[in-house]
Amino acid sequence: MKNYKDSDYALNKHSNGIVYRFADKIVEVTLEDYFTENPGKTEDDFLKLKAFSDADYLSQDRLDYKQSWKSSSISDLDEAAKCETPSPEESMIAEMDKLDEIKTRKYQTQLARQALESLTDVQRRRYLMYHIDGLTTRRIAEIEGVEQRSVMDSLEWAEKKIKKFLKNSKKQPLKTPQNSR
Repeated sequence: MKNYKDSDYALNKHSNGIVYRFADKIVEVTLEDYFTENPGKTEDDFLKLKAFSDADYLSQDRLDYKQSWKSSSISDLDEAAKCETPSPEESMIAEMDKLDEIKTRKYQTQLARQALESLTDVQRRRYLMYHIDGLTTRRIAEIEGVEQRSVMDSLEWAEKKIKKFLKNSKKQPLKTPQNSR
């Protein structure tokens, strides 16, 4: 075994076996040692383990090199920022932002439901078929057995009602089960 003092990677790479460095000694597991401990294994299994060991030591060697030089380029600062632990204040603000987003989504969902409820059954059905199912006005007319112009008029009135509802909802609070009593 060659005498590599500084690099576990080089020590392992240039050895025929798998090398483990301890505080007080270095141990090399040879192919024969591997077979003794693992009688059911093959040389291919040993070579896979050796390749994994080399890759692991190389990865560790590269990390050690980066850490020891402590010189960072501007592009490395983004990586360093990912390692930071946010302060309790930042964590709390982020949590409050998430809650605000959830409340906003719930409000928008409730508003959309109430806007759809303000439509007649025919308008709602045609509006959903057009906007959600992606059907054309011609296809909706075929399904319902009506003129296409009738479907187009229905959609136009539905959109006007929804716009009016949304405009009015800005002026007054949203109806909820709690405040509708």
